[in-house]
Amino acid sequence: MSEITFVDNTLRDGHQSLWATRMSTAHMLPIASLLDEAGFLAVDLMGTVQFDACVRYLHENPWERIRLLAKAMPKTPLSGLIRSKSLTSFGLVPDSVIALWIKRCAANGLRRLMIFDALHDWTNIKESVKIAKAQGIEVVVPLVYSLSPVHTDEFYVQKAKEMIEILKPDRVLIKDSIGLLTVDRVRTLVPEIKKVIGNLPFEIHSHCTTGLAPLCCLESVKFGVNTIHTCFSPLANGPSHPSIESMTRNLRRLGYTPQINEKVFEPISNHFYYIAKREGKPLGSPVEYDVFQYFHQVPGGMITNLQFMLAQRKMEHRLEEVLEEISTIRQEWGYPVMITPFSQIVGTQAVLNVLMGERYKSTTDEAVLYVLGHYGKPPAPIDQNVLDKMLKLPEAKKFLNWQQPQPTIEELRKEIGRPHISDDELLLRILFPEELVDATMAAQPLPYRYPQGHKPLLCLIEELTKRNKYDFIQINKGEFKLSLGKNFA
Repeated sequence: MSEITFVDNTLRDGHQSLWATRMSTAHMLPIASLLDEAGFLAVDLMGTVQFDACVRYLHENPWERIRLLAKAMPKTPLSGLIRSKSLTSFGLVPDSVIALWIKRCAANGLRRLMIFDALHDWTNIKESVKIAKAQGIEVVVPLVYSLSPVHTDEFYVQKAKEMIEILKPDRVLIKDSIGLLTVDRVRTLVPEIKKVIGNLPFEIHSHCTTGLAPLCCLESVKFGVNTIHTCFSPLANGPSHPSIESMTRNLRRLGYTPQINEKVFEPISNHFYYIAKREGKPLGSPVEYDVFQYFHQVPGGMITNLQFMLAQRKMEHRLEEVLEEISTIRQEWGYPVMITPFSQIVGTQAVLNVLMGERYKSTTDEAVLYVLGHYGKPPAPIDQNVLDKMLKLPEAKKFLNWQQPQPTIEELRKEIGRPHISDDELLLRILFPEELVDATMAAQPLPYRYPQGHKPLLCLIEELTKRNKYDFIQINKGEFKLSLGKNFA
């Protein structure tokens, strides 16, 4: 039977889904050598959300994270994610910035990029794919899965044909970020895409939001998928991915040959269990099936953000009303896929509509840019009545004859006013608030030291040595004895 390979998502999508993207580089480094021995096709490390979390919350240099992990994992390609025209924000980014971003990803150690456009408007990413390939990066292009009258099997077949012709990717992926796939849909969709892509490597990336992702991944290999995206069990399930442990076990039972070193599973998972306990982080667990997910199609992490926005106004009881409004707006806006940036743009408009008591009384710049087509061509036409109402709003007037500015990197460098900084720092200063970048740069270098959670005795000793109030500590286990005197610190 077929050999199946795996992409590990623990260091990117796993903690993005379960730990609000707060896993630090220090958490990753102690286990990197074992991850490198696992035999993954790739380890997914950096999306633009991880860059944002590094700068905004952790005050880590995200480029340094890439460099450190690339050095620690020389045998395994590190993978990143590029989000079409918006990169780290919900707004539009100049082409020159995207081009430099890709080049710096390659220079710092990423050897594989998932480059996607949620509208499947391939003109948006054609140049990005070209630049990445010129840098020697393996390019994976996803078909982003969604449900609507537009997103039929025929739609995805046509988009796959256009993708192969226009982009010529190295690998093709079904990206089910919202966890909407069902086994029945896998049986119709996957074989049709496989016919189009032929012998190109075929991957699946599905979240467990409805609990069906493990079944869908197992079913997909019957129809030509040969790479599955997984996480280690502490950061699997829930809104995250299927666990590598259960996936390899089930694949072998079905007669497939997982191409992975299972001997390292236990110590790697033990390390992440240790972090979760030490830092008070949640563990992933299976979720109950919720049919409402198929109506609003909001990713799990974004629901938390919506609850926060409503709680600030003491209106958290109106969450279901907002989710219903999201379903309506998505239909009116031509069924955008509910992933970043469109999930946030639609979600914000839904909150405005509900809280203001009148639909489209106000809007955002990003919403206007979307309905005017600046993010790309929507899957279906915008409802004309909604478009007319939005374009009469004060927020829309400045965009009626707007063209996206396309400054060069040299012009942006002059605008930043720091002519001698590196390209890496320049990109951070272009894309993030100045005060956050200043704080991040001032925090360097970070120690990046963290206990090795898969070695409990060493963890114990390291933790004990920090407790200076004791004059003497002795550890006994069987014949093993270790004494630490008052000067052990």
